[in-house]
Amino acid sequence: MNIAPQLFHKISYGLYIIASKKDRKFNGQIANTVFQLTSEPIKIAVSINKQNLTHEFIKQSRIFSVSILSKETPMKFIGHFGFKSGREVDKFKDINYKLGINGAPIVLDNCLGYLEAKVIGEIDIGTHTLFIGEVVAAEIMRDIEPITYDYYHKVKGGKTPMTAPTYIKEEKEVKKMDKYVCTVCGYVYDPKVGDPDSGIKPGTPFEELPDNWTCPVCGASKDAFKREE
Repeated sequence: MNIAPQLFHKISYGLYIIASKKDRKFNGQIANTVFQLTSEPIKIAVSINKQNLTHEFIKQSRIFSVSILSKETPMKFIGHFGFKSGREVDKFKDINYKLGINGAPIVLDNCLGYLEAKVIGEIDIGTHTLFIGEVVAAEIMRDIEPITYDYYHKVKGGKTPMTAPTYIKEEKEVKKMDKYVCTVCGYVYDPKVGDPDSGIKPGTPFEELPDNWTCPVCGASKDAFKREE
């Protein structure tokens, strides 16, 4: 069967931070597969990779929160929760958050609203678990536009972590001269896109980036980049 992987980017996705706890420890990750299942009572589902620490936390605590990210969310913030492991860093250090009524941490930075859920079921779908949660609380914080998965890719030049349910091998995409890839997280600097969040205009060659410019996803220096072949 001939399947065009890029087609799945056209399905309407958002970007969210899914957070949970294990004992007194907190962790969170970027996810794009969050969707509502029922309205009375409100039930949602989220797909989490079994390799991720957040999966372990949800399995034990049976609770999670969903922070809905705004369109203005910086790439470094997305990279902090999406391309770093909670086994190596404390993702909640220097992050503005609060504890919800069920005890799960709720990330407030770059958040337009959030909800909390208790796990009432789960489905093993191979590499991931589909956690089904009943919503116990929700709040709109700011009436602004949420970031979509399509916007994250097309406008911000974002990449998809290998553990994401929507990851495709063709993420390496068309290899053109003047693109540079971060050897730490896989972010590709495309001169056509630039790095608007860092003040780099579209059309700026990699060679003309300031020496103090860093990867907008993981913060690695220019030395960590190599020309995409």
